[in-house]
Amino acid sequence: MSMKILIVDDDQVDRIHIKRMMRRIDSGNVITEAEDVDSALSLIIEQNFDVVLLDYTMPKKNGLELLKEIQEQNIEKHSAIIMMSTSEQEELALSCLQAGAHDFIIKSDITGYRLRRAILAAQARFDMETKLKESYKKVKQLAEQDNLTKLANRYFFDESLKLTIANNERQKHKTALLLFDLDHFKYVNDTHGHDVGDILLQKVVHRIHTCLRGNEVFSRLGGDEFAIILNHLDRVGDAEKVSLRILNVLIKPFFINDAQINMAASIGISIYPDNANDASDLFKKADIAMYKAKKLGRNQIAFFEDEMQQQFLNRYKIENDLSQALDKQQFELFYQPVFNCEDSAIIGFEALLRWHSDQGLISPDIFIPIAEESRLIKPIGRWVISQACRQISIWQEHCPDLTMAINLSPIQLLDSLLLPHIKKCFKQYSIQPETIEFEITETALLDDSWQTQAVINSLSELGCKIALDDFGTGFSSLSHLHHFPIDTVKIDKSLMPPEGVDFSNEKIIHGLVIMLQYLKLNIVAEGVEFQSHLTLCQMLNIQKLQGYLLSKPLPPGEINKIALFSRYPNMMPCVVRQ
Repeated sequence: MSMKILIVDDDQVDRIHIKRMMRRIDSGNVITEAEDVDSALSLIIEQNFDVVLLDYTMPKKNGLELLKEIQEQNIEKHSAIIMMSTSEQEELALSCLQAGAHDFIIKSDITGYRLRRAILAAQARFDMETKLKESYKKVKQLAEQDNLTKLANRYFFDESLKLTIANNERQKHKTALLLFDLDHFKYVNDTHGHDVGDILLQKVVHRIHTCLRGNEVFSRLGGDEFAIILNHLDRVGDAEKVSLRILNVLIKPFFINDAQINMAASIGISIYPDNANDASDLFKKADIAMYKAKKLGRNQIAFFEDEMQQQFLNRYKIENDLSQALDKQQFELFYQPVFNCEDSAIIGFEALLRWHSDQGLISPDIFIPIAEESRLIKPIGRWVISQACRQISIWQEHCPDLTMAINLSPIQLLDSLLLPHIKKCFKQYSIQPETIEFEITETALLDDSWQTQAVINSLSELGCKIALDDFGTGFSSLSHLHHFPIDTVKIDKSLMPPEGVDFSNEKIIHGLVIMLQYLKLNIVAEGVEFQSHLTLCQMLNIQKLQGYLLSKPLPPGEINKIALFSRYPNMMPCVVRQ
């Protein structure tokens, strides 16, 4: 079989001798000659040769230097290389083989037979080397590349970040780490399926690539979490520019299988060496910043700031303590009375959770969001339902018409154990479902998942009342009042006008009440704190009232100790048992 052969030798006599031998082997061989390393290197770059016969001793540069040039320029070798020399030193032969030659032959031994055997052996070694390299590349690709998006994976990202910081430590350059995930991506998987979710990830990656120059390390760390390493920054603001471009390219909807999907991201940024001195710490700071971006409302960018570290540690401690609070029996329910507007009689209660942690009383405004994010709200919420049902069953022995309002988090509506637990509590405490009112926020109604809708409908079908809490706080939509089985609307306390001020909120409340009354919904006014609030509610014929003017939330033992029992005839015969 004819071959393309390159002979690299400065001795013309030797080249003629070798050509004669090669022609005897196969007259069809195509032979090219080079007299020095530089011209040989140019030929190797331009052409593919089956075999390179390379003389070790040449002027200016020797054969080993050609092998070194090939490696340094990262030239993809397609040739079996045979080194030739007049020297019989074994050390030289070993050095040539270690440098990348596939065989070594002494010039005085060159015959047609010897040359043919050397070429066959060199080609066999070259073929094996090529297969090993291809196998290594495949293994390396599997080890370093994300299979779905073809981005660098977590392992490659970790190693790249360590290497980047090590290099920049010497060169005094800044590096930015952008850490981000896709907002509400789980909703896409739950609603459209994981196949659509995978296609969406690929499309997102394709769009983000258009924001990058190509020399960044862009990695998928897992799920919908990604990271980008920006090296050799001139200004920290450059990291913000890249982040803004990412958010902007995600604004346009994605269309997959006839479904329109809107997507956004929350991006956290940390800077080396401003925020951290090693890869692990830099990643932690970016993660904290990303959490901050989510808290800002998602589709946001947040740079790491020193105070974030303390906030993160405080949150971590609260979450850790919260996970043990049930076992330590640190929770307590307070009950805020709900009053009839006409005669100021107590007609029910709202159960409110209190946490007496090892660090003291912690506000629900602090621990409830953490419980929701950590999903601890599910077991805590079931405990609340049990305690509230137990308590109202005691009070209903003497006041059967009393009702109990229990708040449900959007996360609880995704709890598969919620409905069975509620039914169990009703049976255990002989509760009539119509005396229990579950309060949900409009935020929960924004989740159009089938599970949320199914749970709300099942509670209504069970006989429970459904109340829409915090009405008028910004998420209000008349469609919610039509699409969900809402019985009661609670007007948020933020709409109550300040005392002694002619405030436009009074007109807003007036308009809301007229609309809700027309829809034949029950109305509860929250935040009744001044006599003017009570007068306004009476004037508007709002049925139910809650607020500090009438009563603060109280523990069960204090309910019967209210000083003005004479105003609340429904409570007079009730005896509270612990």
